[in-house]
Amino acid sequence: MLKILPVGTIRAADAYTIEHEPVSSDDLMERAAGLCFEWISEIFPEKETAFTVVAGTGNNGGDGLVIARLLIEAGYDVKTVLVKFGKTLSDDCKLNLKRLQKLKKVESIDSESEAIAFLPGSIIVDALLGSGISRAPEGLALHAIQNINTSGLTVISIDMPSGLLADASSLAHGKDIVKATFTLTLGVPKLALMLPENEHYCGHWDFIPIGLHSTFINEAESRFFISEQNDIASFFPSRRTFSHKGTYGHALIVAGSKGKTGAAVLAANACLRSGCGLTTVHCPEQSSGIIQTAAPEAMCSVDTEKDFVSQLPDLSAYTAIAFGPGCGQHKATASTLKLLIQNSTTPLVIDADGLNILAENKTWLSFLPKNTILTPHPGEFKRLFGSFQDDFARLEGAQSAATKFNCIIVLKGAWTAVVTPSSQVFFNPSGNPGMAKGGSGDTLTGLIAGLLARKISPIHAAIAGVYLHGLAGDLAAEELGMEAMKAGDIIESLNEAWTSILS
Repeated sequence: MLKILPVGTIRAADAYTIEHEPVSSDDLMERAAGLCFEWISEIFPEKETAFTVVAGTGNNGGDGLVIARLLIEAGYDVKTVLVKFGKTLSDDCKLNLKRLQKLKKVESIDSESEAIAFLPGSIIVDALLGSGISRAPEGLALHAIQNINTSGLTVISIDMPSGLLADASSLAHGKDIVKATFTLTLGVPKLALMLPENEHYCGHWDFIPIGLHSTFINEAESRFFISEQNDIASFFPSRRTFSHKGTYGHALIVAGSKGKTGAAVLAANACLRSGCGLTTVHCPEQSSGIIQTAAPEAMCSVDTEKDFVSQLPDLSAYTAIAFGPGCGQHKATASTLKLLIQNSTTPLVIDADGLNILAENKTWLSFLPKNTILTPHPGEFKRLFGSFQDDFARLEGAQSAATKFNCIIVLKGAWTAVVTPSSQVFFNPSGNPGMAKGGSGDTLTGLIAGLLARKISPIHAAIAGVYLHGLAGDLAAEELGMEAMKAGDIIESLNEAWTSILS
């Protein structure tokens, strides 16, 4: 897992690296800026490309000055503007300014009456403030940010878009933040990059590892992580030669109602691609024929009601249960969910209409079985747990709810967050906007249910299910395009996703 660390801890990591690698602060800056230069020159290889580097007076500005020097040495057309909003330059910034001035003149901005004159058609490298700020920008720094945002040019922000707080919401000063096209975040990812409210500022972001000391990073405490593919592979033991279908569990999916049988089909087919041994769908009578035709490998347990779920089968045979895809919110269906969560000890995932029923009966949250997995999209989360003033507060709300109700919350979206009862948060890097289609959530529910049935721990099942689902979505988008792909294509791409993870 890749740790997300607060700015104060990252500064301590820098200091530890300088002392214990050992490496000088100047050489560490050279290393970080050099990696940024490599990224920039790979994306923009044409030497005719012009750059305007806007540097501040701190170490972020120092990074920018090194990048400017490397671009000049590589043959690019570069203009560098030093924005003197601080009383003095940091030592490394001052050193790299002298080095750069030996190659080319550096312009300075000392007053808000001076506008930055960008090279026509150039790419702006924003190295004003980085991640070290703790309040809204003001004065000359704000003036430079406004100049950048009104330029209409492509912007590459170094570490963070200038003005964006790394560890807290910036909504209160949203107009005072650089709107980057690309962000190259250094050393360790920052929490702000994971949250929807900051997409407008960060654009596409990449993580640039700069070789911070592994001992410090490994020992640093964090509640926030990004899942990595090698982590997912470690959750799954090899399939034994003499195993059989019973070895890999039996998933029950309670799903479907009149007009919503498709959700049950999608959940069933995703479950069938999870590696579990057996899948049964409990559904209304009118849904059973469709399910047995569309998902022939799954069995059907048929409800006594024709159009909605009103009861449960004997649960003793099942190693995991999913409730909700397309099941509607009939009073009898709600009573069935209440009975399930009051009496079942089988690992459980609740989605869709199951969540909507819970939102109408919030007291039921208190008797959810331990480690129940809830998979809300933002609207369902709001109905369950209320509104929050910003995305940082919403994430804290999810952590509080997961702890209070001893459950796992899968808060769906870009960078889907898996929130555990211990308040750890695992952000998922896979997936794409082409998955924003009806039925995608049903496929995720079926997939997680199948992994639970295999007796993968609930936390690992949630993390792995989200990652596999997103990776399959990426593979589907690669083949079909984001516009044309649909939820069923995610299921059809799960075979490639599994192969990629386990190879």
